[in-house]
Amino acid sequence: MLTDRAKEIVNGADAKMQDAIKFLEEDLKTYRVGKANPSIFNGLMVDYYGSPTPIHQVASISAPDAKTLALQPWEKNMIPKIEKAIMDANLGFTPQNNGEIIRCTVPALTEERRKDLIKKAKATGENTKITIRNARRDAFDVLKKAQKNEGLSEDVEKEAEDEVQKLTDKRVKSVDEIVAVKEKEILTV
Repeated sequence: MLTDRAKEIVNGADAKMQDAIKFLEEDLKTYRVGKANPSIFNGLMVDYYGSPTPIHQVASISAPDAKTLALQPWEKNMIPKIEKAIMDANLGFTPQNNGEIIRCTVPALTEERRKDLIKKAKATGENTKITIRNARRDAFDVLKKAQKNEGLSEDVEKEAEDEVQKLTDKRVKSVDEIVAVKEKEILTV
């Protein structure tokens, strides 16, 4: 039976692992996979009166159809700055505006670009696994210190380590599944 301290350590490790997976999912959403997805612009910053501001705070972003993204700035004087930010981000879009709305046509992905995206997704997945394993290692270190300094019994420490290992295996498997789904999405023409 795990003590409250051991449960706290296990839960802390699990929270770090879940955060890593959430980060992976958010990062993979920004990959352009041949269909219009407003989250492609997540993380894109625009110069708003001298300070870098996320693009979704200066314009509404929508996907009117599968091949088009539309950005409607809250202020018309932001159009050139938004266009510049999109061009500088090198997303593969050429923004066009009609004085009101900026439209970006999403081109089909080339085979080479698909391979690059898959490679990038796998690398991001590996980095997430490293983060998960680091959380496991940190939890093991804390458990060992708790046994040495706080009087945690050896049995409880071993049980907690087993629990952390089970969580690690589960989270790593989850990362593999998320990356596989994204890879399939990238390969779908």
